[in-house]
Amino acid sequence: MEIQEWTVTEAYAPTKCSLGEGPYYSEERHELRFQDINNKKMYLIDLHKGPESIRVIDTQMPIGVTANIEGVDSSETILVGAKDGVTKFNLKTGEHEYVAKYWHGPDAHEKTTRMRSNDGAVDTQGRFWVEAFDDPEIVEPTKAGVLFRLDHDRTLTTVHANMTIPNGITWNSQDTTMFLTDSPDQKVYQFDYDTQTGNVSDKKVFFHLDEPGVFPDGHAMDVEGNIWHACYGGFKVIRISPAGQITGVIRLPTRNITCPTFVGTELYITSAKEAEPDKYPESALFAGNVFKVDVGIKGMPKYRVRLG
Repeated sequence: MEIQEWTVTEAYAPTKCSLGEGPYYSEERHELRFQDINNKKMYLIDLHKGPESIRVIDTQMPIGVTANIEGVDSSETILVGAKDGVTKFNLKTGEHEYVAKYWHGPDAHEKTTRMRSNDGAVDTQGRFWVEAFDDPEIVEPTKAGVLFRLDHDRTLTTVHANMTIPNGITWNSQDTTMFLTDSPDQKVYQFDYDTQTGNVSDKKVFFHLDEPGVFPDGHAMDVEGNIWHACYGGFKVIRISPAGQITGVIRLPTRNITCPTFVGTELYITSAKEAEPDKYPESALFAGNVFKVDVGIKGMPKYRVRLG
């Protein structure tokens, strides 16, 4: 099978994040935002003006994922998966208003201390999905990783558990299958998905990245059902076909690629710091920056969160 290749040799935005993550395109503002989770910063770029327009906001706590809210001005308030719960984050003041907390009961404090949000997404019904796991900056991750679903009535439900580092979540165009990655497993799983209830069932392995030291991180889906998967430790984003085959590779100049998002036919791609700069000096030079590449196809639509 012929594999299509793209090569990126320079950064779009030299942000030098410790852990760049969660890129999100706000179409109505033609704005890209993403987080440096470890440094508790959010970056916003006006794509009309380019990287010189970068604004940096102090998020006060780690944020893994963001989304726009239906009926709410996204220049002022967005929904985020924060350290210990889902919050409305005010971009003007930097304040958080909790919508739902993840942990309750006698072990809530202990979980709040060692865990944090990671990736997430909004489904076609406007439900917010967010993952939480053991923060590697604090503890060695265990199988405590969990996927939550925030329904319209602000009820938070545990949909799937027993993961190590849950990542990238998408749905196919028919809304019948959900895809979810567990990075240390090097696997993308698929579930039967009930769009009316948000329930999942029948977990299966969709794709296994059998490559030592390379881990699937965040991903995005295009309109043809291909998954564009960041490969942490691999200097690349891979395109996985609906049949589970690698059909494309984007080569990047740094190792730790974290997450892509679509802006039209372009992919904007975040990355993280280089842990071994002496061994990988070229990777260290570009580590933590944002990259872009035109791949000639559009991504699946983004949906706004609907809160009652």
